[in-house]
Amino acid sequence: MNKGSVDNQAYKRDKRFISFVLLACSLLVFFTFVVRLYYMQFVEKNTYQKISKTISTRKIPIYAQRGEIFDRNNNNAMVVNSDSFIVEITPGNIPVGYYDTVASKLAGILGIPKSNIDEIIPPEVRRDFTSYTIKKNVTFDTVSNIAENLTDLPGVTWQIRPMRNYIETGSFSHILGYVQKIQQDQFYAKYNQGGYNINTIVGQAGIEMQYDSYLQGKDGYEERVVDVKGRILSETPTIVPPQMGKKLVLTIDSRIQTLAEKALGDRVGSIIVLKPDTGEVLAMVSYPYYDSNLFNSENASEEFEKIKRSEFKPMLNRAVDAAYPPASTFKVIMETAILQEHAFPEFERIECKGEIEYGGRPFHCWVEKPGHGKLDLKHALGYSCDIYFWQVGRENLGIQKISDYAKMFGYGQYTQIDLPSQQKGFVAVPEWKERKYHTRWMDGDTMNVSIGQGYTTATPLHVTNVMAMVCNEGKIYKPHLLKEIRDPVTDEVIQEIHPEILYENSIDHNVWRKVKESCRFVCTDGSAHISLQNPVVKIAAKTGTAEVTGYKDSWHAWLLAYAPYDAPVEDQIVVCTMVEACNDWESWAATHATNVVIQGYFANQTFEEAVDALNFRWAFKSTRRTE
Repeated sequence: MNKGSVDNQAYKRDKRFISFVLLACSLLVFFTFVVRLYYMQFVEKNTYQKISKTISTRKIPIYAQRGEIFDRNNNNAMVVNSDSFIVEITPGNIPVGYYDTVASKLAGILGIPKSNIDEIIPPEVRRDFTSYTIKKNVTFDTVSNIAENLTDLPGVTWQIRPMRNYIETGSFSHILGYVQKIQQDQFYAKYNQGGYNINTIVGQAGIEMQYDSYLQGKDGYEERVVDVKGRILSETPTIVPPQMGKKLVLTIDSRIQTLAEKALGDRVGSIIVLKPDTGEVLAMVSYPYYDSNLFNSENASEEFEKIKRSEFKPMLNRAVDAAYPPASTFKVIMETAILQEHAFPEFERIECKGEIEYGGRPFHCWVEKPGHGKLDLKHALGYSCDIYFWQVGRENLGIQKISDYAKMFGYGQYTQIDLPSQQKGFVAVPEWKERKYHTRWMDGDTMNVSIGQGYTTATPLHVTNVMAMVCNEGKIYKPHLLKEIRDPVTDEVIQEIHPEILYENSIDHNVWRKVKESCRFVCTDGSAHISLQNPVVKIAAKTGTAEVTGYKDSWHAWLLAYAPYDAPVEDQIVVCTMVEACNDWESWAATHATNVVIQGYFANQTFEEAVDALNFRWAFKSTRRTE
């Protein structure tokens, strides 16, 4: 065989091999496409359907209503919802180059400057498909005007959005709080919780903030198929209805809250009414207050700034978020410590001459010379003698035990009430003073602490808890405002709040009996024997008057009481009234207010009826300190 024949055969073999390889590659490519097509059509069908649906559908949110809030009897709505129109812009739906035209026209219809819209939709988000709220509480006529001009307003929509309606205002504001559009820091904090977006309305104070996760409903949506230009193609939308937030039933009794509010009047201060056996707060009044409905208005920001600039801070819940010297109410703790520690014989008397000298300076009792005379422990508490407690506190009890007992009653610690903000007060010890002021603790400091002055501070709720522990003989139940969580549709109870012990000690029963007797003596023969007389129930109490820097002839006035004195604890209430020194000084304002609340509570009377029953339709002013 010649060389040419061999080369020809080799060429044919190479050609067949190349053809085979090309055919194999073609078959492999074809097979790959078939497999991939099968995989896309059957295996990844759901994934691509979702992508396709996202691209070709538009979801319009249907906003959920927040849960409603009721008082303890579940028949008095304090917070409900009402419908309101809001106008929104989805900037991504505005054609490129038309933003300014659309924004200007919409601003004219809404009666607002275009700059307001520019502030809400800055340039960096103008291709965003998120809806931004431009104005809320829009009238039906304005929405109709927008609808008539909708062809010139691409990206503009309106929604019916539930608006919070606070039926109970006044002193209820500090309990309920208010709602506003979520702040940026709140959005970041809640982002991973789900259900929150930049337009979500959230609680900003009080119960609205504390239980926002329960009150928040779940938004629904209306879904329609659209083309690439956003034109609706489907006649029938898919609607997923919203779910309303949970209904909250509070421990607050609206009747008692109103009674306490009127009893305090326009005095800067607070009143708390507490059930000691459960920790349920029946009333919590702080004056001055604000109107939660103001934050639904278009000028909410201006109203908020105006309130913040107010001299007496209406946003401050003085019942839990303001700390004061507890003054002579602290003597209840002192008597408990003296009896339990056997620090000084309870029937041994100490003479009060109106003042004593110690450390080269005089210490004056609240009464002038010749003083109270000789007093044992019961009479010292009943007449609120400073000299007795100065001497026993300094010489027999000592600062360490005083501090220990103060903490035993919950001082210097959070009360853990279900509110988003609260003060924990302060209990001083020698080591703290040395660290802070680089000076040693003096006996004069111990004397000041012994009568609730000096460095010691407490909120009115702390002081209330002191008497609650007396009533419970060694227990303080966690104070709370939430009673039940209910289903918004069926009204079935989902969760019920049960009493929870916050502090407990093993102080002897006889100690508590004697402390109660001393508090009753305050009302029968002691410092409040005139103004705390009550025709319905027996009252046990402790008065207090705190000296305040900057007020020469005015003092913080305290009255801490419980009633009925001779009833089981489950039938008792504790009332704590605190009137600040900034008021025109009325020496018995706190005492009278407390008696009115107790009278109205147990006689089932209104404020006016209780005042008449007590013959308190009179007033007097004094610049003289009275305990």
